[in-house]
Amino acid sequence: MSYAESRPLDFTPVWDQSVDARATFLVKTYAHLFGAIAAFVLLEVGIFSSGLAPRIATALGGVNWLFVLGAFMIVGWLASSVSHSARSLPAQYAALAAFVAAEAIIFVPLLYAAQRFGNVIESAAFVTLLGFTGLTAVVFLTRRDFSMLRGFLMFGGVIAIALIAGGVLFGFQLGVFFSVAMIAFAGAAVLYDTSNVLHHYPHDRYVGASLQLFASVALMFWYVLRVFMSSSSRN
Repeated sequence: MSYAESRPLDFTPVWDQSVDARATFLVKTYAHLFGAIAAFVLLEVGIFSSGLAPRIATALGGVNWLFVLGAFMIVGWLASSVSHSARSLPAQYAALAAFVAAEAIIFVPLLYAAQRFGNVIESAAFVTLLGFTGLTAVVFLTRRDFSMLRGFLMFGGVIAIALIAGGVLFGFQLGVFFSVAMIAFAGAAVLYDTSNVLHHYPHDRYVGASLQLFASVALMFWYVLRVFMSSSSRN
């Protein structure tokens, strides 16, 4: 969701406010982003430490992946909508928490499978952090508005979902090239979301801003990890 397309008449983006207001908004946004990442990591540690990971991985593995993907997309859409539209701060936090929890659950099978490839999880996390930091720096240093990526992301998202659905329905493997393409897609999403945070969000929507950034980081991490796993399996 972007505030660049439609907004109320009395809307004032944080970009048009004082330097102090912008700084406060950005600090809150990225503090919440890192808090969401920390919560995600703690949830995964709790799931794996408790012994629930094999059960969750088996349960999700026995369900048609299209249903899992559909449920995840619905949760993501609802969480994003609530976090951006709700005036109540507790409601915005609840949406962010629900999305982080959903991400933690859907990541379990991938992380469970990745454990047998040594330190690929740590390596993928480092590469994701490096990529996210670099793309964020591009936006902040250039001050460019990357809203023009919206059309590409919408089109690319539809194509990606169609390919994933086709892979599930017809049993073909998308392969490493698809994962690399999705990393590039996630990078474009980081540019777009960071640009929106910088240029188009109102001062009271830092929770929604952090949710969008977290979603892009999680998407990038997912496919970076898949590339590392694919590379390790060939060695």
